[in-house]
Amino acid sequence: MDTYGLIGYPLGHSFSRNFFTDKFASEDIDAEYKNFEIPSIDDLSLVITKNPKLKGLNVTIPYKEKVMPFLDEIDREARAVGAVNVIRVEHKGKSVKLIGYNSDVIGFTNSIEPLLKPHHKKALILGTGGASKAVYYALTKHLGLEAVFVSRYKRPHTVVYEDLNEAAVREYEVIVNCTPVGMFPHLNEAPKIPYEALNENNLLFDLIYNPEETLFMQKGREQGAIVKNGLEMLVLQALASWDCWNR
Repeated sequence: MDTYGLIGYPLGHSFSRNFFTDKFASEDIDAEYKNFEIPSIDDLSLVITKNPKLKGLNVTIPYKEKVMPFLDEIDREARAVGAVNVIRVEHKGKSVKLIGYNSDVIGFTNSIEPLLKPHHKKALILGTGGASKAVYYALTKHLGLEAVFVSRYKRPHTVVYEDLNEAAVREYEVIVNCTPVGMFPHLNEAPKIPYEALNENNLLFDLIYNPEETLFMQKGREQGAIVKNGLEMLVLQALASWDCWNR
């Protein structure tokens, strides 16, 4: 039986495991999907050696960037993004080859594109982790928007939350939350942006899918903004992962 899985820390509830377990059952695929909760990316080698039938991995927080030095080959787009969330595991005799991809880009692109209007020219990306890098690449390279990262800390090529004012959210009408702020069980938390300045021209996209509507989304909807969560993106990136594993 082929094995697929997810590496990250901590993992807790896993969308990927549920998605692929259901997929394997409904399509009569002789495979299993496991969660590999590893406290250090150095433990990736143990996952590989202890699972000789392993064919593919998804990668989540906090390893989308840290995993890259451990790979034998990285897809051109994933290298340009600077983050990997899919690994194909190729077995050739006793040797193993690890190839990295990024399916977040296609998942996000196809999920947000139908909501974009001609006036959506600029975007704020809340967060600076691996997922935010995929979002930046999708917005700028695939969708033609300008984009700026927003961080809690001062760093190159970013703005801090304290710098966001009414003019900023009206100029940067698309706002994408790539942070875990507002994720279950922290339902009463939301990124610190001037929600009162939002209007029907704004589009708020939250990569979180649990809860279905985050406080970030609720506050945007109350101001007339278009809002969407990350569930469809997750489904689309999972399907793209399967394509990467079975090329």
